Amino acid sequence: MKQVIYEIITNKALQVSVISWFVAQFLKIIITFGITKKLDFKKFISSGGMPSSHSAFACGLSTAVGLIDGFNSTNFAISLTFTLIVMYDAAGVRREAGKQAQTLNELIEIYFFPHYKPQYKLKELIGHKPTEVFVGALLGIVLATLLV
Repeated sequence: MKQVIYEIITNKALQVSVISWFVAQFLKIIITFGITKKLDFKKFISSGGMPSSHSAFACGLSTAVGLIDGFNSTNFAISLTFTLIVMYDAAGVRREAGKQAQTLNELIEIYFFPHYKPQYKLKELIGHKPTEVFVGALLGIVLATLLV
């Protein structure tokens, strides 16, 4: 069991992925502070926003796998497929779900308020704009290139 844990902890591709995610989440706090002048540590565990930590994680993984195993390897092909699905989902499906949540929140507020007040609003910021996905991807690629 110790050997398995050691191998996971020392896996370079996994390290790059986690560091890419961490840096992206940390940058969200800094960017939010630059815009609002308020420290919001909840951004560290939130989804959505600039840059996409999902894209940074996935692109960091794919780049690291490509650098370690070769860009013509089966591992890279699997990793790249995963990365493209994650990025498409972040900028497409999850972004549209966020827009739908925003519309539903507005409809409830316009047509049912003050007679009906929901216990909570639907989460609106769950996806990414294409630029947020691109910056996250670039972050993951750069970090993997520097760390591998």
